[in-house]
Amino acid sequence: MTELTANTAPPVVDPLASTAQSGAANYPGLDAWRDLPISQQPTWSDSEVFKASVKELSVVPPLVFAGEVDVLRERLAAAAQGKAFLLQGGDCAETFEAATADKISARVKTILQMAVVLTYGAAMPVIKMGRMAGQFAKPRSSNDETRDGVTLPAYRGDIVNGYDFTPESRAHDAGRMLQAYHTSASTLNLIRAFTQGGFADLRLVHQWNKGFTENPAHARYESLARDIDRAIMFMDSCGADFEALKRVEFFASHEALLLDYERALTRIDSRTGLPYDTSAHFLWIGERTRELDHAHVDFLSRVRNPIGVKLGPTTSGDDALRLIDKLDPNREPGRLTFITRMGATNIREKLPAVVERVTASGAKVLWVTDPMHGNTVTSPNGYKTRNFDDVIDEVRGFFEVHHSLGTVPGGLHVEMTGDDVAECLGGADPIDQDAFLDRYESVCDPRLNHMQSLEMAFLVAGALSKR
Repeated sequence: MTELTANTAPPVVDPLASTAQSGAANYPGLDAWRDLPISQQPTWSDSEVFKASVKELSVVPPLVFAGEVDVLRERLAAAAQGKAFLLQGGDCAETFEAATADKISARVKTILQMAVVLTYGAAMPVIKMGRMAGQFAKPRSSNDETRDGVTLPAYRGDIVNGYDFTPESRAHDAGRMLQAYHTSASTLNLIRAFTQGGFADLRLVHQWNKGFTENPAHARYESLARDIDRAIMFMDSCGADFEALKRVEFFASHEALLLDYERALTRIDSRTGLPYDTSAHFLWIGERTRELDHAHVDFLSRVRNPIGVKLGPTTSGDDALRLIDKLDPNREPGRLTFITRMGATNIREKLPAVVERVTASGAKVLWVTDPMHGNTVTSPNGYKTRNFDDVIDEVRGFFEVHHSLGTVPGGLHVEMTGDDVAECLGGADPIDQDAFLDRYESVCDPRLNHMQSLEMAFLVAGALSKR
């Protein structure tokens, strides 16, 4: 395994040594999912458009390389051992319209700012991963939506249909899968330019954070910011190689919900002859699609990517062990991540039994907290929202449980944006429900805004420093 240090430069991956073979992947078992129960899938309105879209997706270049995926697996293995920490953040649901340079750079900038603070607090490398360049599909609690007596298909994300409440917009259009692919490609191009071209310079990112702590509402974080400032000046004075610190690794991830899309972008690695889903480096299975004998678990069990699974409050220890046996039968370091989303009121009660059962089995999974999805409420004025205090309390509970059990709290998974939106209540510079009227922009779930995301990073850094 590659040793990780605080200023590890991004690895040099030979594209020719890790390029997936072009064309639809042909590998035993990759289509077994088609004969299994499956949920949360669209009903495509035009079969010919669907066939043409899948055919084209099966031959386009991969969005990520197998070699990059292998590097991420090594990084996640280190996090599972307590030698690194995962920060995974981004939009609840990306939209084609919001895939602009300004919005993408704001998201990347916020993640980099959070990572600097977490790196100092944890005294270890932080793996930076975006819910970006592919997070276009969303599960829904109902297939339909009714407004003023009119019923139309529910919005399932831009990869399936449009948000506008019209029959034309809400039709399930398979051609949108191609638009999702091309939007993901342009997003990844920008991310690679930002993270390799000086935008991610440690000194620059820290200067951005100074603006956060200069806000009187965030004065309590000024001491930690000063400590980071002194550390950076010390490194600079010692002649540390800031050339290496100008670039960072940045990985892409999304929920592998739309299996037609994921299967079409699966390729065979020319080095190993094994299948990789080249739509992203990391893919996860949602709480609503993690049934053991259903399609999503079966398909992702057969690709080489690191895999995550969302675990809600109803998860038992036996559920977790069965998922491990199916998705990581060889107990491969870095292969499987459990992303717990239990809610602030459940985390301390429900999580320990699951962690204890997994630990006793000898499995080495990466434990990550998603403090967003278990804490969704409706505001008095009717908006779907989350309370910042509840989100932070679930993070605290996650750390408390792992501390009490002697296990590793290995990462943070958040829905956030780099923009000044008002979607989650509270924070040191508080958002109230009246702000929703002008600044609520999410098409699905509420996200932490830029300032709330940074506040979370400073709070989590404090917990990491005590680990």
